[in-house]
Amino acid sequence: MGNRLSKITTRTGDDGSTGLGDGSRINKDHARMHAIGDVDEFNSTLGVLRATLGHDDAEDALLSLMQHHLFDVGGELAVPGFEMVTADHLAAIEVHSARLNEDLPPLKEFILPAGTLAASHCQVARAVARRAERSVVALRHLDDAVRPEIQQYLNRASDVLFILARSLCRRDGGNEVYWQRGD
Repeated sequence: MGNRLSKITTRTGDDGSTGLGDGSRINKDHARMHAIGDVDEFNSTLGVLRATLGHDDAEDALLSLMQHHLFDVGGELAVPGFEMVTADHLAAIEVHSARLNEDLPPLKEFILPAGTLAASHCQVARAVARRAERSVVALRHLDDAVRPEIQQYLNRASDVLFILARSLCRRDGGNEVYWQRGD
């Protein structure tokens, strides 16, 4: 593979537009760019979470897999009509969700995004995943060629991060903080 990004500062976006993978240009405030940006931010939050965890366990392997998957998601969004996200992406997330959820007690109340540093970073990543999902839903309202698999992947990703946050909290000796209803 050649140098794909040999020059970073091109000045081509100075007019408020950006190039897509198919060579077309759109405004930087287009719904497609919001979705791409939110997916990129989600991926970045996973990087922070990975740095918090270290890189020698099953949780890191899951997060690495998700980061690679998110590049597929972003690639599909950046090249209209290109398909990269498959049923295998969804199945992989579901396997990890089931594995992590096996040892967790059922929830009887909502929990606050707290507990331990790693669990809290995981909850931030989950919230950013939900924003990315909302951006993709908004884009799908404008462009029905955006495949539902992208939205489904982001939904599954936020689910697995919620479960992972609970698991990390327990692993690291923290306590889940239950929501206390206000009067």
